[in-house]
Amino acid sequence: MAKDPAFLFYPNDYIGGTMGMTFEEKGAYIELLMLQFNRGHMTSQMVGQTVGQLWVKIQDKFKIDDKGLYYNERLELEIEKRKTFVQSRFNNLLGKNQYTKIEGHKGGHMTDHMENENENENKDIISRRINVPFETFWNLYDKKEDRIKCEGKWNRLTLKEQEKCIANLPKYILSTPDKQFRKNPATYLNNKSWENEISNSKVDDDLEYKLLKEKLYGKPV
Repeated sequence: MAKDPAFLFYPNDYIGGTMGMTFEEKGAYIELLMLQFNRGHMTSQMVGQTVGQLWVKIQDKFKIDDKGLYYNERLELEIEKRKTFVQSRFNNLLGKNQYTKIEGHKGGHMTDHMENENENENKDIISRRINVPFETFWNLYDKKEDRIKCEGKWNRLTLKEQEKCIANLPKYILSTPDKQFRKNPATYLNNKSWENEISNSKVDDDLEYKLLKEKLYGKPV
């Protein structure tokens, strides 16, 4: 089979994951994703030739494999999921799978299983889309501690809780400009601190607060 020319791209996840980046940094990030898609895991030389000094701004989006090559974990996952799905469709057309090779048989246990699995996966994807991406909270809160715990807690919140947290977060951020006095993000989520009232009522009229909300929602508020 020829190389698959495409992979699934989720705009909402991308917007949440690149919030806070400059347009130049976003461009560099996309360039590296395309490079990985076309050429696989990347050497430091490939990275340097593609994005130059911008690498230091976006390197936390990539991991290092056991050969010292760089790759984006989410893209790797999407490529593999797409490859599995395409192969299952191809096998379906040929009537092939690892259990059934009867001539004239147009499907089989493994093929049906793969299609059902991908249908279920698509349903899961649709379900996840209605939630606020974790990256939106993570980048807005801007105190990078205990990410794994935070992401797990975030994903267990209801959509209503996520929306209320994001709506109230700008006030809390501006009330704690020095990040060392800002709660650990896991503590903030565990205690549902977005329910607490912010004592500084002037924050609502603060220009920086309005700009922060504009950045979050993408339009003047």
